[in-house]
Amino acid sequence: MKVCRRETFNSAHRLFREDWSDKKNLEVFGKCSHPNFHGHNYALEVWVDGEIDPETGFVIDLKILKHIILDHVIERFDHRNLNLDCPEFKGINPTTENIARVIWNILRENLDSKFGIEVQLSETEKNKVLYNGN
Repeated sequence: MKVCRRETFNSAHRLFREDWSDKKNLEVFGKCSHPNFHGHNYALEVWVDGEIDPETGFVIDLKILKHIILDHVIERFDHRNLNLDCPEFKGINPTTENIARVIWNILRENLDSKFGIEVQLSETEKNKVLYNGN
């Protein structure tokens, strides 16, 4: 059984590689490499996979999951510049793929290992990624 909690956060970032020229960054990352950054309203879905507890009827109490997400993800990244404010992205290009992987790792540290986790992160209504630890 899988259950899901959805949260949103707003962050700025710049996609670029310091070892590339501005021209190459522009060719590869387009407007996303603008030196003054840009932002997104991210939608985060955290899917938790596990057995239904016979006492509660829950896979996980969604209030508990909500607080884990808010305390360990949203508080860290909401209204932040991922490149400048978040040490988790030092040396990591904050693509949607990398943001999802960082979030998954944070959640994995804070959720019981009996649960499977999938993170779906939408950068726009048209672009999203899914990461399950593989």
